[in-house]
Amino acid sequence: MTENPPPALPKRGLPALAKGAIVLAVLLLVMGGLWWWINRPIRPVILTAQEKATVEAKVEAIQQPQAAATPPAEPKYQKGSREIVLTERELNGLLNENTSLGKTVSFELATDAVHARVETDLDPDLPVIGGRHLKARARFFVKNAPGQSSFVLDDVTIWGVSLPNDWLGGLKGRDLLGEVLGGGKNGKIAGVEEFKVEPGKLTIRLAE
Repeated sequence: MTENPPPALPKRGLPALAKGAIVLAVLLLVMGGLWWWINRPIRPVILTAQEKATVEAKVEAIQQPQAAATPPAEPKYQKGSREIVLTERELNGLLNENTSLGKTVSFELATDAVHARVETDLDPDLPVIGGRHLKARARFFVKNAPGQSSFVLDDVTIWGVSLPNDWLGGLKGRDLLGEVLGGGKNGKIAGVEEFKVEPGKLTIRLAE
C-alpha cells in the first residue's frame, strides 16, 4: 500500500505590512529627492579664462561702436554683427563677475521665458520673517512682436507658495520692460531691436 505524499506547503509572500513599509520607503526617497532638487543651493558660475574672454568680447561689442578706419589708403569697411548671443552660463557668469549677486541669484533660460532663483538670508530686523533663509523663484515671459518686446511677470513663489497678484502690487501680467522699468514706448529699449530667449540661450538683436 503506497503512502500519500505530504501536502505541499503554501508559498508565503511578503506580509502586507512589509509591502506597505517598502512602498512608504520608496515614496519617502522620491519625495526627499524632489525636496532636495527644489531647495538645492545656488552655486555661483565662475567662468574659465577662455569663457571670460569670449563673453567680454560680446559685451564690448554692445558697449563700443565700430572704430572708423583712417586714411590715406581707401579701406574696405565691413559692418559688425548686429546679433549678440549669450549662453545661460555666460549670463550667470556675467552676473557673478560684475555684481555681488552671484551667490544669491541665478537665471535659467527657457523657450520665451526667464526663470529666476533667489536664495539669501533676510535682514534680522525685518518683522516676522527676519533672519530666515529666503528661497524664492519667479518666471518672466519674454514676448516679441514686430517693433515691440515685452518682459511680463508670470509668477513669484516664496517657500513653495505662489504669491497672489495683490501681494505683488498687481505686477503679474504687466510689461516690466516698458510699463514698469521705463523701457519706452511699446517696451522698446533704444538700440535694441529684439530679444529672443531659447533653452540655454539669449539672443539680442541690435537696431540699425
